[in-house]
Amino acid sequence: MSLSNILTPSIEKAIQTLFDVTIDKIEFQTTRKEFEGDITMVIFPLLKLVKSNPIELGNKIGNYLVENVPEVARFNVVSGFLNIVIADQYYLNFFNEIRSAEKFGFVTPSANDKAVMVEYSSPNTNKPLHLGHVRNNLLGYSVAEIIKASGKKVYKTQIINDRGIHICKSMLAWQKFGNGETPESTGLKGDKLVGNYYVAFDKAYKAEITELMETGKTEEEAKKIAPIILEAQQMLLDWENGKPEVIELWKTMNQWVYNGFATTYKNLGVNFDSYYYESNTYLLGKDVVQVGLDKGIFEKDPDGSVWIDLTDEGLDRKIVLRSDGTAVYMTQDIGTAIQRVKDMPDVGGMVYTVGNEQDYHFKVLFLILKKLGFDWASSLFHLSYGMVDLPSGKMKSREGTVVDADDLMQEMTDTAQKIAEDLGKLEGYSAEEKSKLYNTIGLGALKYYILKVDPKKRILFNPEESVDFAGNTGPFIQYTYARIQSIIRKADFDFASNAGIEELHEKEKELVKQLELFPEVIQNAAHNHSPALIANYTYDLVREYNSFYQAVSILGETDLAKKTFRVQLSKKVADVIADSFSLLGINVPERM
Repeated sequence: MSLSNILTPSIEKAIQTLFDVTIDKIEFQTTRKEFEGDITMVIFPLLKLVKSNPIELGNKIGNYLVENVPEVARFNVVSGFLNIVIADQYYLNFFNEIRSAEKFGFVTPSANDKAVMVEYSSPNTNKPLHLGHVRNNLLGYSVAEIIKASGKKVYKTQIINDRGIHICKSMLAWQKFGNGETPESTGLKGDKLVGNYYVAFDKAYKAEITELMETGKTEEEAKKIAPIILEAQQMLLDWENGKPEVIELWKTMNQWVYNGFATTYKNLGVNFDSYYYESNTYLLGKDVVQVGLDKGIFEKDPDGSVWIDLTDEGLDRKIVLRSDGTAVYMTQDIGTAIQRVKDMPDVGGMVYTVGNEQDYHFKVLFLILKKLGFDWASSLFHLSYGMVDLPSGKMKSREGTVVDADDLMQEMTDTAQKIAEDLGKLEGYSAEEKSKLYNTIGLGALKYYILKVDPKKRILFNPEESVDFAGNTGPFIQYTYARIQSIIRKADFDFASNAGIEELHEKEKELVKQLELFPEVIQNAAHNHSPALIANYTYDLVREYNSFYQAVSILGETDLAKKTFRVQLSKKVADVIADSFSLLGINVPERM
C-alpha cells in the first residue's frame, strides 16, 4: 500500500478529531530536497474549513500523526506544508515484502478483462524500413509491453500497405530494369532489392518528365503523360482486375519484402501477434456506409458521394465513399477497426501508433466509430509521435536518401564496438561474447535515446551521443546493471534470508523510496502511453544507486547484517532495471 493510502485515513481522522470537520481530499506531494521529509501534505486547502494559520494547523496534525500512526517518525512544518518523516521500519517492511517478488510492479491480467490491440510498424511493401519506422516500432512495441505490465491483455498487430500505385512503381521498374534478378542472385535482402527499384522508377520518371518539358510541355502536363507513370497506372488497374501475371509478380515481390522485414523485426527485437493486409481490407467499410446512411450519420451528395458532416464538432465534412462507389482510406480504417473486434471479440480498445501528420485523420475516425455506436470506440487512442531527424537533414525514400533501419542498427553496433574497445575492459571475452555485447550496447543506446523522449516531441538523433557511457543514456544504465552483477558474483556469503537490520542509512532509504515508485510509474506510463516515463524513472533509479554506491561500503562492510541488506538492495535494483528495460525492449549485459 502506498504512503498516501496509509496516511489519508489517519489524516482524515485527525482533522475530524481535532477540528470536527471533514475534508473531501488530502493533497500530497513529494517533499522538496531542502527539507527533511518523505511525503508532504499540503495544508492550504484546509484553511477554507478551519479558521487558523497554516503553521498551527500543520503542527497539530503532525503531533496527532506521531502519536497515533506507527509509520510516522517525526515532522516539520514549512509555511503551508506538513513534511512527514516516515519511520525506517516502514521501508524495511516494504523492502522485505518485495525482495523476492518476481516482476515487482507488474500486474497479471484478469481472465475476463477486455484486451487492448496495439497497432504499429504498418509499412509499405515498396521499400525497406527506415529510421522513422524504427521510432514507430520501438514506441508501439514498448507501449504494448507497458500496457501488458499494467494488467491488461494485449494483442500486437500491424496493417501492411501492400497495394496501390507505389507498389506498382517498384514492380514495373523491376520488369523494365531488373533482368530477372532476385534476392538470392544479388545477395540483397528482399526489401532492399524492391526499394532499389522504387528509386529506379523515380529516376526514370524524372528523366521522362525532363524530356517532355524540353518538347514544350509544362511540368504538370509532363508528370501526367510520362509513359512510365501511365504504365504504372495501367498495372494498378490490371492488379485490381486480377490479371494473373500481375498478381503473380505482386505476390513474388511482396514475399521478398516480407522476408526482409522479418529479419529487421527480429534484429530490432519487436514482434506481432497478427497481421492485416490492405489488399484484404481495402474493401472493408463500404457496407458500414449504408448503415451510417440509414442512421442519418452520413449524407449523400447529388453526385452519389457519401460524407459525414463534423462541423458541429469543430472539424469539417469528410468523404467516406467516392461518387464512383470506391472507398477512401477513412472507409478502410472504419472497416478494419470493426473487423479486428470481430476477429478478437475480447478487444475493448485500440492504440494506433502513427505519426503526428495523421492527427486529424484519427480524430475523425474515432468520432465516426463513436457515432456509429460501437462501445469500444471510446477506448481508441492515437499514439501520435514526432519525426526523427538526423544532423544531415530530412529523409526522402523516393530519392534513396532514407536512413535504412538495418544500416542504422549496424552503425550503432559498430559505434558501441569502437567505444568499448577504446575503454579496453573486455579482457577474457570471446569473439562471440564481444559481438553480442556490442549489439546489446548499440541497440540499447538506440532504443533508449528514442524512447526517453516524450512521443509527441520531434527527435534529432545523434548516434555518437546515444552511446555515451555517462549521462541519461542506455549504456550508462546498462553499465550500472553490469556493475551490480559483478557485486553479486563476488558476494561469497548467503544473502538470501532477512538481513534483520533496524535502521537505514540515508542513501539506503532514498533507494528503497525510489523502488517503491515503480508500480505507480508502470501504471502512469500505461495510462499516458509513454515509454519516456519508464526510461527516465530507470535513469533516476540508477543515479540514486550510484549515489548509494559512492556513499556506503557494500562488500567491504564489516557488519554482516548491513552487508547482507546492501547486497539484497543492489540485487533488487538490478532486477527493476532489467524489468523496466524489458518494457523498453532493451537487453541488459551481465558483464561490461
